[in-house]
Amino acid sequence: MGDGQDVSSTISTKLQRIAELARQKPEQALVNLAHHIDLEWLAEAYRRTRKDGATGVDGVTAALYAQDLEGNLRSLLERFKSGTYRAPPVRRTHIPKGTGNETRPLGIPTFEDKILQRAVAMVLEAVYEQDFMSCSFGFRPGRSAHQMLDALRGTVMEMRGCWVIEVDITKFFDTISHALLREILSRRVRDGVVARTVGKWLNAGVMEEGRLSHPEAGTPQGGVISPLLANIFLHEVLDTWFARDVLPRLQGRARLFRYADDFVIVCSNGGDARWVLEAMLPERFGRYGLTLHPKKTRLIDFRKPRPPRGGNGPGSFDLLGFTHVWARTRMGGYAVQQRTARSRFKRALQRVAQWCRGHRHDPIPEQHAMLSQMLRGHCAYYGRTWNSLALTRFREAMWRLWVKWLGRRSQRARMTQNRVRRLPKLPPALAIHSHCRPVAIA
Repeated sequence: MGDGQDVSSTISTKLQRIAELARQKPEQALVNLAHHIDLEWLAEAYRRTRKDGATGVDGVTAALYAQDLEGNLRSLLERFKSGTYRAPPVRRTHIPKGTGNETRPLGIPTFEDKILQRAVAMVLEAVYEQDFMSCSFGFRPGRSAHQMLDALRGTVMEMRGCWVIEVDITKFFDTISHALLREILSRRVRDGVVARTVGKWLNAGVMEEGRLSHPEAGTPQGGVISPLLANIFLHEVLDTWFARDVLPRLQGRARLFRYADDFVIVCSNGGDARWVLEAMLPERFGRYGLTLHPKKTRLIDFRKPRPPRGGNGPGSFDLLGFTHVWARTRMGGYAVQQRTARSRFKRALQRVAQWCRGHRHDPIPEQHAMLSQMLRGHCAYYGRTWNSLALTRFREAMWRLWVKWLGRRSQRARMTQNRVRRLPKLPPALAIHSHCRPVAIA
């Protein structure tokens, strides 16, 4: 299959050709895309696929699949091109959602299915990246949650306050219409092999506790292809509709910010915001079989506080794990601050406590190394400007949990002050993404 670097270079050239073709024909459905997927393409897809993920219904691990990698990829390519590939059902598990006892269903495909999903996603991504709009940030190359947070904060600060439409789509990934998704996909991609394969994934079914079901709607979260299909669906349902039909009819400024199915709309005019929330969004989403959560979808008065009101402003909202509030700065003015959401803070500490409990008998250096890694990972996401206090609180709480579970290793393992002082210290909690402390980025 050739050297890995040469393969990646070849695939990059093919992706550029597909992207250029899509850019030259923005209104035309593309055919003959499947022929780009060859053995080298699958090898690159294999390279990009995580090797440490949970196994699917067949129990095949990445290590087992790699024992005859070339033979397995040749077989996969032949079945894909001939149309004989059968998409296996995804194994469904449930993970905590972070709000009470709610859980989120997670679909786990087989390792081979992940490779093929990655290969097809690479093709579709090259096409749709030419169409996707700047308001979309989730699961796209070169775009991130922090870019969306920066853009959102900058827009609100520029508006000096606004009305925020906070939207929650009820069970979005479980209610995407298969028929509507196929129709939307066919407007841009009309390759028979690719379309049939996507259809097989939609109809593959779900295996849960030994029972196989075939939902008539939805794409299981956890699949490689699922976030891209969600972006394609909402690009049509929301992004283009908002730019084409909503913005020209508003009296004031407005902007949409979307990360996968999480999105907010900020409006400088309160009347515009109420009209979009009450008249436009429910009708548009209902046309595509989607419903807005009645309690989690709301309008927030997020205007800049004025004396003598003071305080933290009239409202706040949560997005991407952060609570957004107006708060005073050290200079005495007001600014939008993004702080760790309470539910995310609690959930992160629960994971730390669970790990400390299960690994309390491990050697101290190994525990310290893992906890340090967890703290750095937490700071890598939540380390934003004006969130240093929450980071410090998290580090202190992590330290207390570690000491607590070390003291429960046995009846003689009580953590005295001398023992605690001899423990290696956790690394400092730095605001990695702080624009006030550029040195923290290094």
